[in-house]
Amino acid sequence: MRALQIAASGMTAQQQRVEVVSNNLANMSTTGYNARRAEFADLHYQQLVRPGTVNAEDGTLLPTGVQLGLGVRPSAVSVTLAQGSLSQTNGDLDVAIEGRGYLEVTLPSGVSAYTRDGGLKRSSEGQIVTPDGYPVVPGVTIPREASSISINGAGEIYAYFRDQVQPQLLGQFTMANFTNEKGLEAIGSNLFLESAASGPAQVATPGQNGLGTLRQGFLEESSVDAVREVTELIKAQRGYELNAKVITAADQMLGATTQVR
Repeated sequence: MRALQIAASGMTAQQQRVEVVSNNLANMSTTGYNARRAEFADLHYQQLVRPGTVNAEDGTLLPTGVQLGLGVRPSAVSVTLAQGSLSQTNGDLDVAIEGRGYLEVTLPSGVSAYTRDGGLKRSSEGQIVTPDGYPVVPGVTIPREASSISINGAGEIYAYFRDQVQPQLLGQFTMANFTNEKGLEAIGSNLFLESAASGPAQVATPGQNGLGTLRQGFLEESSVDAVREVTELIKAQRGYELNAKVITAADQMLGATTQVR
């Protein structure tokens, strides 16, 4: 009775689908978060009679054959790339990315990570860092006597001083893009790592080589669509229930078999 194993694989698949949906809903308020989608593929088929087999009776070829599927398996959890809406915060170090691209961050190990979370902070030394304290490339330090900070669309960072008319250029943010953004490895805290699937980072200044621009005083909201996620949740629940009914039916059939005399 293969139905038990097939239905069990279906229940496992729908359970994973619910887990992906629940993670999307949990991150509805996460800055720069893009929704994930669970994808599945059918398992191997048992070839009882292969298509194109010669019919022994008259020599003709069978047009279809007999192929029995063995269930379903998860194939990927892909990212749905979409621009989130911009929320105004008026923060000097809040920057939203309009378009493609990621800010580059240096981890304590020296490895580069990438993020779309523009909720930047100032460390005790004045360095511009992420909320977790990781410095943002190129490692700009804001002087303590600076009265305000200005960041333009090209990522140039200017500091204003009370005793100076002209602002001082402190540095310029760079951004990275990838051939396959969906291939980035998510490590949490809104950070991604380069992988063999994503391809190497293509670094340039904002607004060049297809990269987006920065907008100061705004943050990019999550792109999760709550209505769509709830619909996916209901569909996954119904699919789980149907697979559970298949197991119940298979169990009843096996019970009827043992009662045959």
